[in-house]
Amino acid sequence: MRIAQPDGGLSRGRCLCHNSLMVAEVVKMEPKSEGITTPRKKRPKELAIITECCTGCAGSPACVPYCPVADCMYWIPDVDHPPFGRIEVDPFLCIGCKKCTSKGPDGAFLDGCPWDAIAMVPIEDVEAQIGVKMPI
Repeated sequence: MRIAQPDGGLSRGRCLCHNSLMVAEVVKMEPKSEGITTPRKKRPKELAIITECCTGCAGSPACVPYCPVADCMYWIPDVDHPPFGRIEVDPFLCIGCKKCTSKGPDGAFLDGCPWDAIAMVPIEDVEAQIGVKMPI
């Protein structure tokens, strides 16, 4: 699991997230993104990362329906505050399309995340943090 530390760094693991209490194995719960199940065809320049601003939109996330990749975006319940939770992005499935974000060209507001809780991060930064070179 890829976990953001309080100092802004990330620990090693499979998924990028801000929750330092998350366990290594993630069960991808509904709501999940739907769409293509084929592997990425090219290496993305950036990957979507969910920030600590994510509220999960009370169980009806605005970003998830825009993601075109199956199981890339998924629900993580807040074990301390059920039924609340948040959304996570699987960096190994993300294609970097930016459809989940709320920022368009020249700062225009698009549909995606109403809380601006999705950051697009260069893939090299993600690879450096998790210590894994992303395939394609």
